[in-house]
Amino acid sequence: MEKLPLSNILFLDIETVPQHPAYEALQDDWKKLWDKKSNSLLKYNEGETNESLYARAGIYAEFGKIVCISCGILQGTRQNRTITLKSFYGDDEKELLTGFCDMLQKWDVGEAKYLCAHNGKEFDFPYLCRRMIINHITIPGILNIAGKKPWEVKHFDTLELWKFGDFKSYTSLNLLAHTLGIPTPKDDIDGSMVWEVYWKEKNLERIVTYCQKDVITVAQILLRMSGEALLQNDNIILK
Repeated sequence: MEKLPLSNILFLDIETVPQHPAYEALQDDWKKLWDKKSNSLLKYNEGETNESLYARAGIYAEFGKIVCISCGILQGTRQNRTITLKSFYGDDEKELLTGFCDMLQKWDVGEAKYLCAHNGKEFDFPYLCRRMIINHITIPGILNIAGKKPWEVKHFDTLELWKFGDFKSYTSLNLLAHTLGIPTPKDDIDGSMVWEVYWKEKNLERIVTYCQKDVITVAQILLRMSGEALLQNDNIILK
């Protein structure tokens, strides 16, 4: 980390939703598959049903889809550093994934490049790969870890960095930011509300804003853990 140019890291976050607005919209074969999947969750969720648990289907790549990928790249010097943000979003998952992959292919040239997300190794990176396969999209080399040795995988995970080898606990992005004294904007939604904002409110722009703020927070955490100065609001650039 000490020798790695921070400009060679792409910070990212994804937002996912169930593929359908409600359980009733599923075809019979998919209902049976979801019932089998959600049955294992019912014992931990008293009062819930297969139908009500479908609101959480977005966290599973087999039952969900990606509606937004937000990315950020740090630029400039330590004294005057900026972050440039770009988002790929829409109702057409294949289209946004294709746009994201095209960007990755153009960016991942020259010096070694890296990806960074909070809980990215457990969620964001594998979810992206699974949805790419489902949509018949070739997985970009920087995402495809098949056959690679651990030190060849160019992925950073702020959750993993914070664990320092401790595998017993999970620390949310907001909790970690607050612990490290990193200011985060008070959003009007959280991750559990994304499906409703998408399917009921049909307010994709609201989801994009939420996703971009998470990317900024991930970048701030890595800067803080690297002993660097935090970004100021004036140094955030949207593309």
